[in-house]
Amino acid sequence: MNVAVTLQFSAETKNLPNVLEQLDTQLLAAGCPEDARMQLAVAVEEIFVNIANYAYEGKLGSATINIKADAHKATVSFADSGFPYDPLKKEDPNIEQAAEDRPIGGLGIFLVKEMCDEVHYERRGDMNLLTIVKKY
Repeated sequence: MNVAVTLQFSAETKNLPNVLEQLDTQLLAAGCPEDARMQLAVAVEEIFVNIANYAYEGKLGSATINIKADAHKATVSFADSGFPYDPLKKEDPNIEQAAEDRPIGGLGIFLVKEMCDEVHYERRGDMNLLTIVKKY
């Protein structure tokens, strides 16, 4: 079954459980396998929490999440009107280096890139648009 839904949330970490519940409901309806659902949940959590914590620099904002899925692929897009930020420009952490010797930050988006087949960012007008694609 094909699913396509647009969800709007206040960009607050307290909304994360609802975001993840909605994601899982849509992915289940599309026939997404459990391992892919788990990886997408981790990726969505990372991205949503980053929007909630950093996009609006301490002010309240919103996040729009578009979920499109079928029996073979899921695409999840995030839109926020926070300050312009392309997380894909951040250099990947050196995971060979001891954790205490690495600079803080960047591990989450690195994991998103590792778990997903595609990750895209663009700034369109006053919107940050980040899209992840997982094939299964």
